[in-house]
Formats: sequence, C-alpha cells, structure tokens
Amino acid sequence: MPKPMRAAILAEGSAALQVEELRDPRPKRGEVLVKVSACGLCHTDLHVIKGEVKFPRPAVLGHEISGIVEDVGEGVTNVKVGDRVVCPFIMPCGECHYCVQGLDNLCEKFFTLNRLQGKLYDNDTRLFKQDGSPVWMYSMGGLAELAVVPSSAVFKAPDNIPLHESAVLGCAVFTAYGAVKNSANLRGSESVAVIAAGGVGMSIVYLSSLMGAYPVIAVDISEEKLAMAKELGATHTLNPSKEDVVKEISAITDGRGVDVAFEALGNPNTFATALNSVRDGGRVVVVGIAPVGVEGKLELIRIVRREVKIIGSYGARTRTDMPAILKLAGGGLIKPERLVTDKFALEEVNEGFSRLSRGQIKCRAVVKIG
Repeated sequence: MPKPMRAAILAEGSAALQVEELRDPRPKRGEVLVKVSACGLCHTDLHVIKGEVKFPRPAVLGHEISGIVEDVGEGVTNVKVGDRVVCPFIMPCGECHYCVQGLDNLCEKFFTLNRLQGKLYDNDTRLFKQDGSPVWMYSMGGLAELAVVPSSAVFKAPDNIPLHESAVLGCAVFTAYGAVKNSANLRGSESVAVIAAGGVGMSIVYLSSLMGAYPVIAVDISEEKLAMAKELGATHTLNPSKEDVVKEISAITDGRGVDVAFEALGNPNTFATALNSVRDGGRVVVVGIAPVGVEGKLELIRIVRREVKIIGSYGARTRTDMPAILKLAGGGLIKPERLVTDKFALEEVNEGFSRLSRGQIKCRAVVKIG
C-alpha cells in the first residue's frame, strides 16, 4: 500500500475543505512529482468552492505552486530530483492544434480534460483516496504535500528567489504577464487603468509600471489595497465608492481615456467601468474570471464607430512566458515577495479562502505546505 500524503479535499456538497490523507501519487511518463512548498489562493478556486464554476468532486484545488522535485517520470529531462521549481497553472499538452502554434493558454487537452474533468492527459487522475476511489485535480491539485505536474509546466527556479513566495509567479504574475504582454501588447508610456486590485490586478499594476506605462491608475474599493498599489507602481488611485471613476480617469488623461483598461474581477460593473474608461481606439482587456452565465453589456455603435477593442486574456503562454518571468525574477526586476501579503498553514486553508472571499487579502495569500 503506498504511503499517505496530506491534501485539502473539496467534497461533494461541501463549501469547506477538509485535510485528509490520500495515497502517495506517482508520476507517469513525461510527468514530475513535486514536493509542494507553497500554493497560492486564487479567486478561481473560490468560484469552484462556491459552485459558480462546475468541477467534479471530490477534488484537490490549488493551481500555482512552488516546490522541490521529488521524482520524475520516464522521458523527463528538463528538471531533476532536488531542483527548486515553479509550476504555472496552464499545463500544455504540446500536441494539440493550439499548442503546436505556441498558444499554450488555449490548449485543448488542458481545457477539456483538466479544467472540465480534473484529469491529466492519459484521461485519469493521479490522486486517490485510501480505498482507491479517485480524487480530481484542479490543474496539478496544489493544495497537497505532493503534486504531479506534466513536465511542460515545471520550471527550475533561480536560486536567488524565495521559494514559498515564488508560488505566485505561477498564476497571479503569470496571468498578469499574459494580459500585459500578449493581450494588451502594452507599449512604454501608454496609459493604463486596472479595475480591481486583487492578486492579478495588483500584478498588472506592478508589471505595467515596470514596462514604463504612464499613468498607471489603480481602481478598487479598498483603501488598503490602493495604498499597496501605490507601492507597486500605481501613479494614481481611485475608489469607486467615493468618486466617479470614469470622470476622474477622463480628467487624468486630458479627456481622452486610457490606452488600455484591464478588468481584473469578472463582474459586469467593473467591465462597464473598464469599457467606459478607454479612449477611442483603446483596448479593454478582460482578465477576471466570472461565474458561468455572467454577462457584460456594451454599446455596439461605440465599439464600431470608435474602434474600441475588447480582448479576452487567459493566463500566458507557458513554454515561452514562464521562462521570461523567471528570468525577470532572477534578475530582481520582479520580486514575488512584494506580492505575498498573507500566509497560512494547510490546516488554515478555509480561513484563507474565507478572508479572500471577504476581500481581506491585500494582494496574494499562499498556503505554506513544505
């Protein structure tokens, strides 16, 4: 009988996670077994917990991890046992129509097998209860002591970056990087508004500032979050509970609106704010994951006559963007420790998600496991 490992399990009909012992998972060909050091807590996990996004149960959530390579499957050559690694949430199969074009974030197998069914690419999970019944995996199922990850989503971390905090590079920073670089194609000196300053929104503020955007306007109802956004490079902050955000953005940008507005919550109201904050010919980049069925309104004639572009953005391109992010982190340009504001033990995971749901996490929380 394989030895057990601890994992936070989301059971059928439950809105809370329970730490249980599962069978020790093993990697198959092309896979890596990671001893998890830390796993980030994300609003996307919350959508699953609340039943707003359909996902099979029982399941292990958690989709941005850092850790140490414990074992490798046959054919793995990019990492070895003992390596410090970071794993982003998009795990490309490398073979589908989109992966062969380099569009890892649209990987067909990742979406149909993992995101819809909780499986890896042999159509099975790697997680099992002691009685042999399956437990489904959200990405790699990172809220556990061990995680099996396809080698395409395992990257050696620079020795000079902190391992626990570096977990946030795998979703918060990864998603922000894809939004800023790939979706917005942001250029230096362009003006930016970031609507909702959570973990991803704060990372967009951070990266936009690093790329030379000006002004960088952070919008949130939390004064504490707005103060942190200033520390991360926001040149202006606006609170929609106290002021007319669209009017103020217009004033800051000489009446035109920003070049790029990032919507980072997945809410009809924040989408409307983003849409009404861009200049003629501007780009609205929608990053926030909304519950299934949520719709945003737009005025078609303005989209046509003023050539406003609406762009969806989902993560980044794992095989090319993650090495770039780690290079920037290794060079000290991206400091993941600046984004981690809260830490929890595995047994405190429900407290972490509860605080996240109430908007009490200033930027990003991680669960320390190893």
